[in-house]
Amino acid sequence: MPRGRRKVEDPATARRILAAAEQHFAARGLAGARTEEIAAAAHANKAMLYYYYGNKRSLHRAVLENLFRQLRVRVLGSPGKDLSAREQFFRYVIGYFEFLATHPNYPRLVQREAMEASAKFDWMVREHFRPLHRQLAIAVEKAVEAGEFRQVDPDQIVFVTLGMVTSYFAAAPIMSRVMGRDLLSAAAVEERKRAVLDFLDHGLSRERSGRR
Repeated sequence: MPRGRRKVEDPATARRILAAAEQHFAARGLAGARTEEIAAAAHANKAMLYYYYGNKRSLHRAVLENLFRQLRVRVLGSPGKDLSAREQFFRYVIGYFEFLATHPNYPRLVQREAMEASAKFDWMVREHFRPLHRQLAIAVEKAVEAGEFRQVDPDQIVFVTLGMVTSYFAAAPIMSRVMGRDLLSAAAVEERKRAVLDFLDHGLSRERSGRR
């Protein structure tokens, strides 16, 4: 690069744009979100948005990949080699629950993509959903083999587990009105987490279920 010319990098601006884009895409989808509004919300300009992310579609992909990256860290994280298969499974469940509790836009963004059922959804399935599902299923398989869980279908258990957790956060805005209380408050979220873990513990444990 010639002397006197330096590429300007501002990670804080890039992060603000990404955060603003997440909010707008979750609320309006890819087609409805406007780049000028995203830039304004990030206290930036469209030139900076395009500089860091290229175009609106690339920005949308960056938002999703950023969320999936955080999901992997929170759910899969370190292997937990000293944990039993049962403990590992519940660690995954807690990680997934706490990720959704702190990333409320995630269900809406993913749901929008799933409803379109377009080819661009395939990369999410291939790179993120399938590995996550398989990791949880392996933990269930190992817990069954170790006698910690009763005989169950691992794939069905993972499907039920992820569904219980995801549906709560996806439906919370509506169900809060139905039930007359904020289901996304810290107390309500913690109550739900305890209920999910208790349900799974009683449903999967050989000792609790009384089945052999």
